[in-house]
Amino acid sequence: MTYHHGDLRRTLLAETASAIAEDGVAKLSMRALAKRAGVSNAAPTYHFGDKSGLLTALAAEGYDRLAEAMSGVDEGGGLVDRGVAYVEFALACPSHFTVMFQPRLLHDDDAELTAARQRAWAALSVGVVKTRSGPDSDFGVAAWSLVHGYATLVLSGAVAPEDALRQARIVAGHLGEGAGKGPGKSD
Repeated sequence: MTYHHGDLRRTLLAETASAIAEDGVAKLSMRALAKRAGVSNAAPTYHFGDKSGLLTALAAEGYDRLAEAMSGVDEGGGLVDRGVAYVEFALACPSHFTVMFQPRLLHDDDAELTAARQRAWAALSVGVVKTRSGPDSDFGVAAWSLVHGYATLVLSGAVAPEDALRQARIVAGHLGEGAGKGPGKSD
C-alpha cells in the first residue's frame, strides 16, 4: 500500500482508540490496525514496536489529555471542578481511559508515559492543595478514587449516563467536605 498520511503516528493512535471503542482492547491487533489505517502491516510495528508499545503511547496521550482537561479548569476552580473535568475526560475518551489504568498492557517504564502520568497527577494535586490548604497525598488518592470510580461506573453502564456531569459535580462535591481537615481530624 502506498497511502500517504501526514502524521501516521497520530492516525494510528486515533484508529486504535476507535478500534478499542468498537471491539475492546482484547481484540486489538497490529495487523487489523494497519488495515484500518490503510498502511502496510509493518507500519504500526515501525512506530510502536509491539502492541504494548502502541497501548503505552495511547495511555500517555490519554494522561496528557487528562492533565490538559484538569488544567483547563478556570483559575479559581478547585478540586470539584477538576473532578468533573476528570469524569468529562473519561466520557469523551473512553478508550484512552480504559487503557491508561491497565498497567499489565503497558510498558510501565516508558519515559513518556511516566512524564504524562506526573502531569496528570500534578493537575489533580492543584485542586487538592486548594481544598486542603496544602499538599496531602492521602486525600489526593481519595479524591482520585472517588472521581475515577464514578467515571468507571458510568462507562460500564452501572450508572446511567444521562446527566452524568451534573451527577459528577455532586459526587465530587463530597470532596469539599474534607476541606481544612487534616489526617486524624474529625468533626
